[in-house]
Amino acid sequence: MSLLVVGSVAFDSVKTPFGEVHEVLGGSATYFSTAASYFTEVSIVAVVGTDFPEKHLMFLKSRRIDIEGIEKKEGKTFRWKGEYGYELNEARTLDTQLNVFQSFRPRLPDSYRDKKIVFLANIDPDLQREVLSQVKEPALVACDTMNFWIEGKRDSLLETLKLVDILLINDGEARELSGEPNLVKAANIILSYGPRTLIIKRGEYGALMFTHKKIFAAPAYPLESVFDPTGAGDCFAGGFMGYLSNTMNFEESNIRKAIIFGSVMASYNVEAFSLDRIKSLDYSEIESRYREFKGLTHFEDLT
Repeated sequence: MSLLVVGSVAFDSVKTPFGEVHEVLGGSATYFSTAASYFTEVSIVAVVGTDFPEKHLMFLKSRRIDIEGIEKKEGKTFRWKGEYGYELNEARTLDTQLNVFQSFRPRLPDSYRDKKIVFLANIDPDLQREVLSQVKEPALVACDTMNFWIEGKRDSLLETLKLVDILLINDGEARELSGEPNLVKAANIILSYGPRTLIIKRGEYGALMFTHKKIFAAPAYPLESVFDPTGAGDCFAGGFMGYLSNTMNFEESNIRKAIIFGSVMASYNVEAFSLDRIKSLDYSEIESRYREFKGLTHFEDLT
């Protein structure tokens, strides 16, 4: 089953304690679709400028990502510049140039309107709903957001949350959205806004899943080498949604498996700058690390 994602395609300039890169391929939709492409076919809706190299579009196509929904407009592509210290959980933004992304108004090609699985990446909640209104009968809708929209367009974001099945955000965003510092209490508040499932991404501390009845905790994979966390949350979402799209099974037990696949993709992403690690993966590596995750958390029941 094909997966639809709407988000950003960008150039990133990133500095970490382990190196620096300038204007490499990035953006939420790029990371998401690359990770998801290991599990399912992906259709992407985004905008780039006339400065966007053809080689990047060819790379996306090589990963069986449908790029018909990528619009090329006169002007420059979205650019982001950030820096990480040794505390790698959060970047310090140095520069953001929205460029053509500032006037982005997503329009779905006719072939995208029947997609059953939809992921609304981190964009203006008004645009998230605009995209969703163009999809005929989605079976599963998930979205991401950030503190910028929580602070600046809260009412609009709450309208979007009424329409989604799964929300994926980090722990700081969960606390800000709910106004509650305790994550368990915060989750109950957020679930009352509409989503059936809440996934809280916690970086090097793993991920938490909340439903109205259950809580599930997944660890982060312990890595010896972490070069660049940029896009890790998007790769998590890509692996998570890609697996759900592949199986079309939305039972809680399968969502738990999807969380581990998301964690696997995020763990590979941080091992190199940009998409350098995940674009060269073999699926056997994904399966192997999935099994290692299982080993991390296995313990015997009381006898």
